[in-house]
Amino acid sequence: MHTVFEELGNIGIVPVITIDDEAQAVPLAQALMAGGIPCAEITFRTAQAAEAIRRIKAAVPGILVGAGTVLSIAQADKAIRAGAQFIVSPGFNPQVVSHCAERGIPISPGCTSPSDLERAVEFGLEVVKFFPAEASGGLDYIKAVAAPFPGLKFMPTGGIHGGNLAAYLAYEKILACGGSWMAGADSIRQGDFPGITARCKEALHQALGFSVVHWGINTENPGEASQAAQRFSTLFGFSCKESQGSIFAGPALEVMKARGWGTHGHIALGTHSVPRAIAYLERQGIRFKQDSIQRDATGAIRLIYLEEVIAGFALHLVPNTKL
Repeated sequence: MHTVFEELGNIGIVPVITIDDEAQAVPLAQALMAGGIPCAEITFRTAQAAEAIRRIKAAVPGILVGAGTVLSIAQADKAIRAGAQFIVSPGFNPQVVSHCAERGIPISPGCTSPSDLERAVEFGLEVVKFFPAEASGGLDYIKAVAAPFPGLKFMPTGGIHGGNLAAYLAYEKILACGGSWMAGADSIRQGDFPGITARCKEALHQALGFSVVHWGINTENPGEASQAAQRFSTLFGFSCKESQGSIFAGPALEVMKARGWGTHGHIALGTHSVPRAIAYLERQGIRFKQDSIQRDATGAIRLIYLEEVIAGFALHLVPNTKL
């Protein structure tokens, strides 16, 4: 997959931006970055789109900027000259798709039918836009049509919001979700950049779904672990379940049979997407213990420890069992 699409997949959310004053482009991009979402799709619905892209690329390093609502080759060229790193169109225009593909520019055209998806495969595309998502059948429709096209990922846009974002992103065929609810045109016009940052943070946390899954408590040996687990059981009625390295007392207390990472033990933090959580935390400067990685049968990471220890507790990521 193209590295641009890999980056978008690691972020999971693409703010769709309509801007009619290029002077607001840079503070907008800074607000998105401060909210933890380092990408934007600047729509060519206004004459200021290309200049907005140009200013963002010059002033805000690290942000991934694309052009949306691209309807013609001329618009695509204008966006590319301004610095757009990817192109998004509402429908499937073969001329625009071919033009971008020939120039190595990743493009995600709108596809809402099996015929559209067949054309996308014929053109060698990796990612398609699904627009308008909710009005076209939503997640259930995507699941219904995705099976015959194993090589395609979807980027749904239209009707996506905080209430349904996590459900969309939980489906493995969804690369990322686009939406304007974080940075609407009115908020941009009014200069409500703190509000945009706050909504980006909220959306990101909804997408990642961090939660405390269980606490791990270190003991010196199996005997001490058994004694502690039985005490939790006696006092609180927790059932005990023993494994090779630990004993669970109820679902949330894991008593270790030996000292592991962390002075006191560890905290297992659940997330809707371990890869997206890793990418998000790495953007915050967090480093991970590569020798701690455990993978599932498909090769996906199911557990990884952070290098950072908080209050004597090591931290590791695991998938949430449910949304």
